[in-house]
Amino acid sequence: MEHTPDGTPVGVDDPYAVAGVCDHLTDDGRCRFALARAGDDPQFAADRRRDGYACHVGAEGDWRACPHYRSTTDGRECYRCGLAEIRLAHDDARPLVEEHHLSYGDADSSSVDASDSSPADASDLDDAGPHEITVALCRWCHTKVHKSFARIDDDASPDPEAVAARESRRSKEQSESAFETASERFDREE
Repeated sequence: MEHTPDGTPVGVDDPYAVAGVCDHLTDDGRCRFALARAGDDPQFAADRRRDGYACHVGAEGDWRACPHYRSTTDGRECYRCGLAEIRLAHDDARPLVEEHHLSYGDADSSSVDASDSSPADASDLDDAGPHEITVALCRWCHTKVHKSFARIDDDASPDPEAVAARESRRSKEQSESAFETASERFDREE
């Protein structure tokens, strides 16, 4: 299983197997990185420009081959148990769903655990990484993945504490959205 730079497990053997479409890929198949950040990698941008800025990997391609591949989460629902995020405006409570890194763009965490003596996979040789790959996990699944051998693709149900926290937020959200006239609010406060 892959590990973080600190040595804790990330819950998956191959981050690319669960990674989504590149964040830089536009709806029309062009590379947004080459369009918007040409100065960061002039040679890459020049190659993409010659090809009409088309993504050289494609929507269904092998993302390992792109040096600027990045797949980050939208953070709306836990990948493992399906718990939905509920955020309340003007509330700085810790989110229910957090970003979980499967691979880090700024550190070489793409190598397999040192205790794994299996030979290098052919696809590892084509890896242009390191790439940033994230999924959304609820706080409870996040802890289970980092502190045990839980995997992100386990068939899991939301933790009872997670459901209670979500329902607490949902009831608070519903109470805040109820319509009250100003006179009703002031009468209650007095």
